[in-house]
Amino acid sequence: MKRIARNPTAQVLFAVVCGVLLGVFDPALGKEMKPLGDTFVKLVKMVIGPIIFLTIVLGISNIADVKKVGRVGGKALLYFEIVTTFALGIGLVVVNVTKPGAGLDVSTLPKGDITAYAAQGEALKFTDFITHIVPSSPVEAFAQGEILQIVFFAVLFGFALVSIKETAEPLTDVLDRTLSVFFRIVGLIMKVAPIGAFGAMAYTVGNFGLKTLLPLGRLMADVYLTMFLFIFVVLNVVAKVYGFSLWKFLKFIREEILLVLGTSSSEAALPGLMAKLERYGCARSVVGLVVPTGYSFNLDGTSIYLTMATIFLAQVYGVPLTITQQLSILAVLMITSKGAAGVTGSGFIVLASTLAAIKVIPVEGVALLLGVDRFMSEARAITNLIGNGVATLVISRSEGAFDETTNAALGL
Repeated sequence: MKRIARNPTAQVLFAVVCGVLLGVFDPALGKEMKPLGDTFVKLVKMVIGPIIFLTIVLGISNIADVKKVGRVGGKALLYFEIVTTFALGIGLVVVNVTKPGAGLDVSTLPKGDITAYAAQGEALKFTDFITHIVPSSPVEAFAQGEILQIVFFAVLFGFALVSIKETAEPLTDVLDRTLSVFFRIVGLIMKVAPIGAFGAMAYTVGNFGLKTLLPLGRLMADVYLTMFLFIFVVLNVVAKVYGFSLWKFLKFIREEILLVLGTSSSEAALPGLMAKLERYGCARSVVGLVVPTGYSFNLDGTSIYLTMATIFLAQVYGVPLTITQQLSILAVLMITSKGAAGVTGSGFIVLASTLAAIKVIPVEGVALLLGVDRFMSEARAITNLIGNGVATLVISRSEGAFDETTNAALGL
């Protein structure tokens, strides 16, 4: 019993259950737990920037071959685009088969305020996203937690470090020791993970209430079903093709999965995922490049949700969409799903911008989803997390940068 009580996975799971119970039986007190979840997520975000920067720089310095770095990055982006397209496609198929929005009366559904999301959605342009990648100041990028900007600066720094060769060795050694310190900080932060998961879950259930799930329960069930199919069919096939067990990998990162379930934030598990992937056998150079980039370009769960939400709203408003129109929406989502990476509430912003672009489905329909979005965000975040982990394993194996001995020693 003591062994179970000390198990981090059991602690987080217990905290999530307690959070749900508190939110159900005392919603007012559940809402008051919000600072616990917010503080924990901020603690994790505090170390994400430095860890990403140090991991990428050290990864590039270890490769010491500019062409190989470019090849790894190119493979990762190609993989991201292919798998994201599969995610969009499977969402499109399931929502057309199950039709969760057919027959729903719009007037009976609860609505929220989407003014802020709609305004940002109208302003969202892909060109702005591209120019936003380059930070006006690296200090600002770290201060604002802009992952993509940190990745850009880290890649430049890493290339510059490689170019000065032997003279960079003292600095590389300092950076390596500094990274060890930051991972030790992550270890300390993870000790309060159950408290953060408890606070976030108690607030979610207490604030939004389980009763809000009833009107749109069919959509939620379909979204969760689609995420399940994507992970255990699509990603499982990918895993088998590249010679590793998806189930063993999921078992290895179960603590990170439960952490995401509790906090609804895939960023909360980013440092832990990177450390686990190295322990699993992936080369640091690949982990440092693929995982941070994947958090902006490989949002499989978000892609599934966006497709299903768009077609769902068309069904609710009785807007018939031809196959050509649906494929056009798919093409728009392939672009807009990349446009709000790392932005809070990005799902709604992208959805609003997509509806504004196609001009067929009312943008105000997004308000119908506000009440249940928080409960679907766990599925999105978990799918994003698993998708990026699988992507790293795929790129590591394709590059011959996976240590089978290290992996076998885990005894999974």
